[in-house]
Amino acid sequence: MPFVRLIIPFIAGILLQSYLNFSPDILVIAGGSISVILLAFNFLPISIKYKAISIAGLGINALLAIIAAYIVFNKDIRQKQDWIGNIKTDSISILATIQEPLVEKAKTYKAEAVVESVQINDEWKPVTGKVLIYFSKDTNAIKLNYGSQVLFVKPLQEIKNSGNPGAFDYKQYNAYQDMYHQIFLKSNEYIITNTKSENKFTKWLLSVRSKVINTLQQYIEGDKEAGVAEALLIGYRNDLDKDLVQAYSNTGVVHIIAISGLHLGMIYGVLVWLLKPFKKARWIRWVRPLIILSVLWIFTFLAGGVPSILRSAVMFSFIVLGETINRKSSIYNTLASSAFVMLCINPYYLFDIGFQLSYAAVVSIVTFAKPIQNWFFLKNKLLDSIWNLTSITLAAQVLTVPIIFYSFHQFPLLFVITNIVIVPLSSIILFAELIVVITSIIQVIAGFAGVITTALLHFMNYFIEEVNTLSFAVYDNIQNNLVETILLYGTIIGISLWLLNKNKTLLFIGLTFLFAFIIIDSYENFYLRQQQKIIVYNISQKPAIDFISGYDYAFIGDSALSEDGYLQSFNLKPSRTLHRIKQKNNLENLYVGYPFVEFYGKKILLVDRPFKFNSPNKISLDLIVVSRNPRLYITDLANVFDCKQYVFDGSNSSYKISQWKKDCDSLHLRNYSTTDEGAFIMNIKKTE
Repeated sequence: MPFVRLIIPFIAGILLQSYLNFSPDILVIAGGSISVILLAFNFLPISIKYKAISIAGLGINALLAIIAAYIVFNKDIRQKQDWIGNIKTDSISILATIQEPLVEKAKTYKAEAVVESVQINDEWKPVTGKVLIYFSKDTNAIKLNYGSQVLFVKPLQEIKNSGNPGAFDYKQYNAYQDMYHQIFLKSNEYIITNTKSENKFTKWLLSVRSKVINTLQQYIEGDKEAGVAEALLIGYRNDLDKDLVQAYSNTGVVHIIAISGLHLGMIYGVLVWLLKPFKKARWIRWVRPLIILSVLWIFTFLAGGVPSILRSAVMFSFIVLGETINRKSSIYNTLASSAFVMLCINPYYLFDIGFQLSYAAVVSIVTFAKPIQNWFFLKNKLLDSIWNLTSITLAAQVLTVPIIFYSFHQFPLLFVITNIVIVPLSSIILFAELIVVITSIIQVIAGFAGVITTALLHFMNYFIEEVNTLSFAVYDNIQNNLVETILLYGTIIGISLWLLNKNKTLLFIGLTFLFAFIIIDSYENFYLRQQQKIIVYNISQKPAIDFISGYDYAFIGDSALSEDGYLQSFNLKPSRTLHRIKQKNNLENLYVGYPFVEFYGKKILLVDRPFKFNSPNKISLDLIVVSRNPRLYITDLANVFDCKQYVFDGSNSSYKISQWKKDCDSLHLRNYSTTDEGAFIMNIKKTE
């Protein structure tokens, strides 16, 4: 298993460079020095080589780590002199090319674009870089598609996170895709040029993708059913119902609608079966791999080339090529080699959750499926098939649980039941969809296949939604940090290897990791039990404040955030999970007499409408929170209140916030904008 040994130092190099950011000079000097040492090692006498063989091994591993670090440095677009981020974009013309069909949002169209060139001093200079462009909904934007080029004069904005506690790191997610800027363009702020910049293969793929989506929408009835059909077949997720996606996630079958190796494996199996009758022909040895690899890779690109399916495509490529030259290796080596190739192409795949879950699941299945399957022996073929599927499902969870805890903060308790039903059902649906697409030229057959596929999709969605309504379907609010995740892996690996090999030392190691995990988790619980804080969230157009005491909290803000499950999950739940808090209707030491609030002795004023108040003496306050764009002047507030801190939340317009901040600065008043700086957090010490 050579690649298993090679990939460990390679991953170490990626991590070191990502967090320590070594300069290229240091990497070149270190790499050159180690290369010289290794070269000199070859000229040593055999007796010395034998004794110092570990030094050579360390040198090779270090060299691999340095190579990986240099690949990371070279991949970082910010290191290029012509990167758009190194150029001031104020008052200069920018030419950008749309890289995908526009995605419709609630109020805008969104598209990824590549910046081609900028005009500086009447001279066009080529640049590199990607940008997210949001177009206002109008007749001008409808004309845009893949390859369209737009010209605009407007400064690019840096992509920012919401800044809310525990929120998804959207900025880093885009950075791993070389995307650091975004811009919103109204119809009068850009010009669509007469030129286009297209890649013929990409254009063909998008054309095929569009035809497949149109065919599915034509023959699959129901928005939910059509959305799942598109995601299941080609990984198109823009039409998925958000609540339905959450239901699939809560029940442990989100991998069904997140295109993965499961889909590629089924297509690989069908291709092998179709080519089986020709196995005796001489030409099949070379034609077979060409056909299989072509179909697999075209499907991979149609599915958007996401890391989970890229991993499968590379792995199957190694398997097919190995079979062609009559070479078979360990599945661990095949997995490691596919990961090695992918990380050489793009080292940032290492930080992709899909990539991590994909490899963790496959390694877990390969390692634990057979031992779990051997727990029971069933003579009945149907029951044995069900148990085989169950054992695979259980095995997949062993090494994915820590990642699920760390990234999604929940665990589906009914995953065994849902997977037993959904995995075979989704396989049938996938083949039914293929029939719909293939027979679309014959409307009668496609229509009949569409009716059956719609019924199957409706049942699958109905089953998932019903299971999701059960109060015990999911265990959520799990909060493990990175250290706890590593300790959890140490526990699982140690105890699992002990069960497989009966080595008591491994059991001791596993229990040691578990003890350390319990100590850290207990300390965090003790610390959080003492917490008292006020959090003013940064949410566009909606005010939201949590008052936290220990494990309890009370919420004051827009009612839509309490009623809309998706809005709450996206904006508020990450923070509440991070702080391990649960809502309490009557929170002690919280007194609300709108617009005044008192919490553990801290006096707060909530201003969300035009304000008029007179007082002979200034009223002392600890915090004033301004929301919903009220018409007011800071000077009027300052004349009445002696306040230590002003906060302007995300429900206000950027223009008003900037005016208020100027007024505060002129009056020497402390002020804070959640739009610019993220959520405002006030930690309160105990008064008793």
